[in-house]
Amino acid sequence: MDELPKRRRRNPEATREEILEAARGILAVDGIEGLSVSAVAEAAGVNRGTAYMHFANREELVALTISSVSEILLKAVYGGETALGDAPVEEIDQVALTENLAQFAMQNPDLCRVWLMQVLASDNPAEDVFWKKYVGSLRLFTETRLAQPGIDAEVLSLIGLAGTFLWPVWAHATQMDEAQRKASAERFSRELLRLSLYGSLVAEHLPAVKERLQQPG
Repeated sequence: MDELPKRRRRNPEATREEILEAARGILAVDGIEGLSVSAVAEAAGVNRGTAYMHFANREELVALTISSVSEILLKAVYGGETALGDAPVEEIDQVALTENLAQFAMQNPDLCRVWLMQVLASDNPAEDVFWKKYVGSLRLFTETRLAQPGIDAEVLSLIGLAGTFLWPVWAHATQMDEAQRKASAERFSRELLRLSLYGSLVAEHLPAVKERLQQPG
């Protein structure tokens, strides 16, 4: 008698991430109204019981899906919550930071749209991990000799993030190939650097940014 094939064991962490990935996809397209444990389970290819093992109810699923978007942004742009924590703010590569964020937005327009529409519309957006890192590092930066005096870090952060995350929508990133998305992100980051260099930054103290702007597009 032939042995029955052994049932493949699921990796709980991998399953949880599959469910969250499916949830992020639904959230980007249908918003919170379309997000249910049943819909996410079906999209992830798991049964409802498995989904409920990871998320006790719809409210927890929604909250953790939204927070997972912020954690992905944090890791993509900064390398994690503490990756830049030990570096003096004056030594942070402003060119790399701006270009990383622009490239990520072009490659992941749905995630960025979720962040804009769900995190900023939440009851307490100031507690979001990505927002706190972004505005916190910018606030520290405004206190250095590299920045013009009197900058409102919160306003400047929102202007920068909103523009960065909306540009892929305007540019129709989903209809582009890889090379076109890369070029489009470079266009945006270049102009954001220019606005910063001749608006909020002290140009003579940032030769690397000035040099980047002088390079061919």
